[in-house]
Amino acid sequence: MGGSKRTVQQSSTSSLESGAPRAASPTQGQSSGQNQVAPFKAFSPASSTETTSELTQNGRASDERLAQLFALYRSIRKRTEELCAPLQSEDFGPQSMPDASPTKWHLGHTSWFFEVFVLERFEDNFQPTNPAFRVLFNSYYNSLGKQHSRPERGLLTRPLLSEVWDYRHSVDDRIQALSRDMDSVDRSALMTLLETGLNHEQQHQELILTDIKHLFAQNPLEPAYRAKLPDNSGACPTQNWIAYSGGLLHAGHGESSFAFDNEGPKHRVFLEPFVLADRLVSNADILEFIDDAGYQTPALWLDAGWQWVQNNHIEHPLYWQRNGNGWSEFTLAGRRALMDAEPACHLNFFEAQAFATWAGARLPTEMEWELACGKRPVQGNFVSSKRFHPDSPHSSTQTEGPLQLFGDVWEWTQSPYVAYPGYEVPVGAIGEYNGKFMCDQLVLRGGSCVSSRSHLRATYRNFFPAQARWQFSGFRLAKSAS
Repeated sequence: MGGSKRTVQQSSTSSLESGAPRAASPTQGQSSGQNQVAPFKAFSPASSTETTSELTQNGRASDERLAQLFALYRSIRKRTEELCAPLQSEDFGPQSMPDASPTKWHLGHTSWFFEVFVLERFEDNFQPTNPAFRVLFNSYYNSLGKQHSRPERGLLTRPLLSEVWDYRHSVDDRIQALSRDMDSVDRSALMTLLETGLNHEQQHQELILTDIKHLFAQNPLEPAYRAKLPDNSGACPTQNWIAYSGGLLHAGHGESSFAFDNEGPKHRVFLEPFVLADRLVSNADILEFIDDAGYQTPALWLDAGWQWVQNNHIEHPLYWQRNGNGWSEFTLAGRRALMDAEPACHLNFFEAQAFATWAGARLPTEMEWELACGKRPVQGNFVSSKRFHPDSPHSSTQTEGPLQLFGDVWEWTQSPYVAYPGYEVPVGAIGEYNGKFMCDQLVLRGGSCVSSRSHLRATYRNFFPAQARWQFSGFRLAKSAS
């Protein structure tokens, strides 16, 4: 996702051993050709000791899983179009800042991903839709060739929006044609890349909404993406602390189900005893911080954070505005009065750290968050609710443990985004998804109100630089146990 790109892990191994294309850079302006993304590393779909019956069963399971993925392809791609439905044609092209991208570019890039990583590898007699799109919609895959400058994506009046839609629908048609003709296809490799592409699409669904919100917020008309939200009246619940004994635990993803490569391998971690807040930091909490001159007190801030505050004249969270004696915030439903009980949102790591210091606490590590999450089901306020804004903890149906661990806001941790022990960057272009960003980023956990529920799990690691605010990011407090 912007700063949060990642790739896939299909098993307890730490790399895409059988699913990583080796890509050579194409000649600019020429058809890339099928030989530009080299075949996957050879592997046997079954061990030599497997019987004919076992091979047949594995083949049937593979066919069933592929059928499920092609059905998911249709539904997830349709969901992207549904998220675009409230927009007018004028909304698709502008870019509000270098970190954001126009919706038109998101539509093109997600289609480019399937064209380059799936069709180019598996389609007979592959020909690119438009050779120029390989540069135009390439985000940061250096091994696949040049990219158009990210800060200048908003200058692209061509291709027309209609042409991008045509490109998208053409890729969809070709993927469906592939689903009907897979006689000579490496099914395991295809499943890996389809599932990666679908999760990549879900990341860009989230980015479409965060980028549109930032774009609309720059407009004095303050347009709304959706209808007005109901008020969340009432006081914020009292914060309580939940104790954890720590100890030696296994962390990271080690299942056979989908996960990005940066979630593994599974490894041992030792944690000291700690306590974790049972709820997220609320708008009311941030108001207390503001009233106590938190944004004017350098002792609370990291040096880089204080420089950021001073250089950018920061006095409150992004999208907040003081109205006389009260406050309001801009949402995807337009501007509304600030609701005390709702989780504070669009805060960066610097703000989260300064507040935690002011509160006599700290941010949790990502391993503490993962331990607290445990095996709880992924439930919460996600994009499917169509609220597109954090909800009050009063809305939670949870009866024990920390509230709102999933959904509502991505939770900053104090953990730097680095590789787990034993991590290996996947071979080929797909290896650029995650590993090369393991520098100067912090880990966030749990998903947000614009994340897809099926996209999340306890081991999921999002990551952004410390100054990033335009994502739906918040935090909860932690303390080391005495």
